[in-house]
Amino acid sequence: MPQTPEEESLGSLVAQASSHISDLIRSEIELAKAEFRFDAKRVGTAAGLFAAAAFMAHLCLILASFAIGFALAEWLPTWLAFLIVTVFYLVIAAFLVWVGTRRLKGLAGMKRTTRSIKDLKEIATPDEQALPALNPDREPVTRDGT
Repeated sequence: MPQTPEEESLGSLVAQASSHISDLIRSEIELAKAEFRFDAKRVGTAAGLFAAAAFMAHLCLILASFAIGFALAEWLPTWLAFLIVTVFYLVIAAFLVWVGTRRLKGLAGMKRTTRSIKDLKEIATPDEQALPALNPDREPVTRDGT
């Protein structure tokens, strides 16, 4: 016959609570794993779609470049029209490289993390003056206890 909550001992209540908490934690971990798998599949699918779109956009850029080159060839020699298109892309690429290098020069170098680690190191290693002086009369104890 099961006991009522008033009749159960404190030990059995703690054991039940511990068991329930353990089950709850396992369930939460399983839920997190399931959500992660679901999200990972969605991110993988989205990444594949973005890659396909980028490939298609690249093909369109190539075709548009030819179209612009042939359109300019109506008024200029063909070699000059395609040279203009090529130089245009080189100027854009150089500009993007310049902007990218300027952005990299602005990196902070994890200043806050470095400062935090230095502070922790100072806390963990006290100054030598703060340590009590060793008694010079005593000899250090060796591993064998002598």
